Amino acid sequence: MPLLKGGIIWLNFFKTVDGRITEVSEFTEGCWVNMVHPSSDELEQIAQAAQVEEEFVRAALDPEESSRVDTEDEQLLMIVDIPMVEKSSVEDGGQMFTTIPMGIVVAQNAVITVCLEDSIILRSIAEGAVKGVHTSLKTRFVFQILLRIAGRFLKSLRMIERDFTRIEKRLYDSLKNEELIQLLGLSKSLVYFSSSLKGNEVTMEKVLRGRVLKLYEDDRDILEDALIEVRQAIEMANIYSNIMAGTMDAYASVVSNNLNIIMKVLTILTIIMTIPNIVFGFFGMNIGEGQIPGDWVWWMPLAITVVGCFFCMVDAEEEKIWTDTSCASEKYSEAFFLPSARIE
Repeated sequence: MPLLKGGIIWLNFFKTVDGRITEVSEFTEGCWVNMVHPSSDELEQIAQAAQVEEEFVRAALDPEESSRVDTEDEQLLMIVDIPMVEKSSVEDGGQMFTTIPMGIVVAQNAVITVCLEDSIILRSIAEGAVKGVHTSLKTRFVFQILLRIAGRFLKSLRMIERDFTRIEKRLYDSLKNEELIQLLGLSKSLVYFSSSLKGNEVTMEKVLRGRVLKLYEDDRDILEDALIEVRQAIEMANIYSNIMAGTMDAYASVVSNNLNIIMKVLTILTIIMTIPNIVFGFFGMNIGEGQIPGDWVWWMPLAITVVGCFFCMVDAEEEKIWTDTSCASEKYSEAFFLPSARIE
């Protein structure tokens, strides 16, 4: 079996030594091989060293690969989706999330993880943030990875809920396309999460049956915990999606209502401004010999205009037109935008 050096940036070997996970310089029995966007040569070398099918280690490099589990000749391939930050804005702190496939290959002498991008999930395990990791206990180690993935989904969902709450508060003050676009991005992230979580749930349920991987009692508990967190994440994603969809519909109604209010104000002002036009137009007509009856008449059009506009405004005030116009937006917001539900 050839010895592979771990000097390549995106190809690392780890092994539990004295109860702590440690990076090693070569492929050894019972190690964990972590590959991030590997080349074809690296895939071929690892496949030969671990004695696994090259298609197994190559499968996760397809970004459209769905979550599944496959076995062949005592080799196990498990593909699960993991959350990733697709876009992060420094100015407003908003983030957009997506999911990418990650392959976990369980060979006779090692566990191999393959992913297109570097993930904080595997990085935290490699840095020793997860206690009780033993790379030689392959089944337990795989289930610990699944548990970390489920926990990362929950954390990402809470980040989405936090961003949603912040954007919602900004929308109380001003309705801008920027905030609506951010809400659309968060809604898109929830769709990705919901689809990926359901696929991961099906894959974990297949593994839990014990037909594709030998289960031990303690290991079963870890997998059941991961499955519980995945189901909780699915429920959270559905709730947040419903809240966000309702909020976006309500804000669309607010935009339409504000437009109606503006048109109402403009209509009232137009009606009031027609009074001076009528009065000055009447006195501007040529009457008799085309002369104004007297010098004292110059203030009459102005007086009639002021009195007419005054009575129109008083009538509008009695009908509460101005009050309804100024308060409609606030009342409409209070009616639709109640505090959103949160799942702790």
